[in-house]
Amino acid sequence: MLLICYGTRPEYLKVKPLIEKMRGIIEFKTLFTGQHVDLVTERADYEINIKDGAYRLNSLVSSIMDSFDFEKEGINSVLVQGDTTSAFTVALSAFYHKIPVIHLEAGLRTYNLSEPYPEEANRQMISRISALHLCPTELAKQRLIEERAPGRIEVVGNTVLDNLHGIKTRREKKVLVTMHRRENQDGIQRWFVEIDKLAIKYNDYEFLLPIHPNPAVRKHRGILKHLKVVDPLPHDDLIEYLAACSFVITDSGGVQEEAAFLEKPCLVCRKETERTEGLNNFSLLCESPNLLLKRAEELKLLKMEGECPYGQGDSADRIVKILERI
Repeated sequence: MLLICYGTRPEYLKVKPLIEKMRGIIEFKTLFTGQHVDLVTERADYEINIKDGAYRLNSLVSSIMDSFDFEKEGINSVLVQGDTTSAFTVALSAFYHKIPVIHLEAGLRTYNLSEPYPEEANRQMISRISALHLCPTELAKQRLIEERAPGRIEVVGNTVLDNLHGIKTRREKKVLVTMHRRENQDGIQRWFVEIDKLAIKYNDYEFLLPIHPNPAVRKHRGILKHLKVVDPLPHDDLIEYLAACSFVITDSGGVQEEAAFLEKPCLVCRKETERTEGLNNFSLLCESPNLLLKRAEELKLLKMEGECPYGQGDSADRIVKILERI
């Protein structure tokens, strides 16, 4: 029995196509580790309640490590997605029980443990204990080869793009903004000030920012006087807006991939990104808030040539065929 694990909305969106494709083909169950309780409404076979504690990440790790009995539930392999602390903890627990770990979205790297923190460390550690690495790109595969990662390595594209079949794009005077990453939270006020200035400069555009539920982000929403700030949108509504907008400002990895697939120029508000395949073609790096106005002008010059570097929307099909052969 394969156990598919997720705890945040981005994780769920990336395992959802796989869950749908595997039904009736491969026996599996799902485990929800409980970070985005309000944003993930789909029920899992197993759910973990995260204990309250002085430090969120410690509480998350201890809650997961003590909460699941793989042998009792007949689990003989575990699939985790991405680079969250919950993904690493489930993978580590499975490894301790000598259960093979399958890592979806393997091989992403910045090689800077502070950017992003703690995700860069999490994904590197998952790579050391995985039996099967499902990489989105050839570059991700090459990184794992150079690191001498154990286990089998396959390139399958990114599953989040499987959700975008049939989406029709257009260009309206709209800008999608998302901002939430832990490494940006200390400077979120500066980012919001500069984004608001950009909205003033491009006052003929509608700027939409679905505000992240994290209190460290929400408490600064008052800075954004020239944007339309809304509560988190259902993913279908978010994609509808993305498909209609002219460009994107984000620090989200998934939005970078979706924007590239839908051919929307993207400003990546981070010092570094692990998704380098699309840089200077589908996206530009905006390393600090004071560069935002300049980078927005440069974004107009992007040619966006070639296919989306993160996949073609057929990842779940590829993965199921691999799993059937194991």
